[in-house]
Parts: sequence; C-alpha cells; structure tokens
Amino acid sequence: MTLAKEDLNPLRVLQGLENNSSSVRLQAALTIGTIPDPGYIGELIERCAVEPEFYVREMLTWALTRHPASMTLPALLEEVRSERAQARSQALHTLSKIGDRRAWPAITPALVSDADDEVARSAWRAAVVLVPESEEHELAVVLATQLGRGEREMQLSLSRALIALGEAMLPTVGAATKGPDPRVRTHAIATERLWRDPDAGFEFAIEEAKRIVALGGAGQKGR
Repeated sequence: MTLAKEDLNPLRVLQGLENNSSSVRLQAALTIGTIPDPGYIGELIERCAVEPEFYVREMLTWALTRHPASMTLPALLEEVRSERAQARSQALHTLSKIGDRRAWPAITPALVSDADDEVARSAWRAAVVLVPESEEHELAVVLATQLGRGEREMQLSLSRALIALGEAMLPTVGAATKGPDPRVRTHAIATERLWRDPDAGFEFAIEEAKRIVALGGAGQKGR
C-alpha cells in the first residue's frame, strides 16, 4: 500500500497511519499535515502514543502543529496525564513545538520528575518554552530537584533547560553547587560553567566539576 499526495481519502489516510511500513506511515502523516483536517487530530495523537519510529513521530508532531492550537491543546493536555509513558512524552514534545503558553499549567512537578527519563526530558524542554517570565525562578527551583539524575545525555538535557532560563536559574544552581550530594554538586557546577562558557562543552564542564568536587570545592566562579 502506498499513498500519493492527491490521495486524500480519509479511510485510506487513516489506514496509512497504521501500516506496517514506516515509510507509508510517514507519508500518511505528511499528507495530513499538508492539508490539515480537525477530524484527524485524535488519530494523530493516538498514533503518537504507539509509533515506534522517531522520524515518524516527528512527522506526526509536525502534522499536529499544522492544526489550530485551539483544537489540538485540549487533547494534548489530556494526553500528558496518560498512563502510557510515550503518550506523555510525545504530547509534551508537541506542546513545546506549538509553544502556546496556555499549556503551561499542565507542566507539573510530577511531570518534571517523571520516573520515565524521556517523559522528564520532554517536560523540561516544554517547561522552558512555555513558562511565563514571571515564573522562571520557580521553574528553576523545580528543575534543580533533578540535578544529578541519569547519565551524561540526561544531565546535558537538564543543563540545557536550566541555561535556557538565563539568569533566573543562577541563584538556584549556585545554591546546588554547595549541597551535600557530590553528584548534584558536580552537575550544578558543570551547568554553571557551561552557562558562563558555552564553548567549553558539557564533557569538559563535567570533568572540571568532578575535579572541583574531589578537591572539596564548590560553586567556584570562572576558570
């Protein structure tokens, strides 16, 4: 089964979203996004929850962004409360792409600290896009509870989210550089270093932070 752009039969398009071939599923999502129709929104969101291929999920998200936010937001906000981790993660990712700040109240501390790493990372990215300026400091405090979590890729995602908040994150991260947990201190120091010298790279910042913590230092400024 293949789909051509001119083939807009709704049943055929929906069948394409569930086809065994990832290229057909990709084409189906592209077709929907090319000529948006609110009737497809529910199917797009449902497919996001189960689609195994990253690049197809990205096309599904793109197709959703092509529809009016007023029509997609209610369903996406419901989806962030789903029991399925991928459903939560992809809904958060899509909300970050839509960028409508009406979704901000849905970014709860529970999502930021979600046990599933992909959900948590998606929540971090969505949070820094959607947060009102007046609440950036409070968000930094919530994000900082995740310092030290996971391996390098996970930690880099959190550092990027904190850095995206700009100076609003500095007091909270600075306090974390003096905390009792060496892993949290290391991550906080690395984040602070990366903020001050983005060109240094995260790997260098982490290794330097490890040396500082090993020597008993914390929160040192500059290099």
